[in-house]
Amino acid sequence: MSRIIQIEIDDSQAPPATPEMDQERRVAIFDLIEDNSFAVPGRDGQPAPQGPFKLDLCIRERRLVFDLADEGGDKVAEFHLSLGPFRQVTKDYFQICQSYFDAVKRLPPAQIEAIDMARRGIHNEGARTLQERLEGKAELDIDTARRLFTLICALVPQG
Repeated sequence: MSRIIQIEIDDSQAPPATPEMDQERRVAIFDLIEDNSFAVPGRDGQPAPQGPFKLDLCIRERRLVFDLADEGGDKVAEFHLSLGPFRQVTKDYFQICQSYFDAVKRLPPAQIEAIDMARRGIHNEGARTLQERLEGKAELDIDTARRLFTLICALVPQG
């Protein structure tokens, strides 16, 4: 399976990130580039595009856009996904993240761990939603989906 070697995020339409969310985003990008599994299947009788890939991730016309290019910068594919399936899980994720960040400052380790377990569960739900939405368009493992979900959260408007 191929991989993503570069990722750019156009968050110009997103609200400013909190310092905690900005840190999560930086870690997700670093981890994603270090270790990911991402392939694009062949379509319409065409062979599968070979990676590695450069990914531009953005929101355009209220849709999540994955714009993929090969190493040389030639466009390989572009996927547009509805934001609807991500709205509730991203809302839940932001709420639990805020609870977690607050808990770290004032609660004992056992309570922090319980909140973190819930946070990881919601994060996994978002990753599975992403894998389902990309089915037939891209193949990615759960760790790659988790990291991409973190980046999607930086783009999806809250409220």
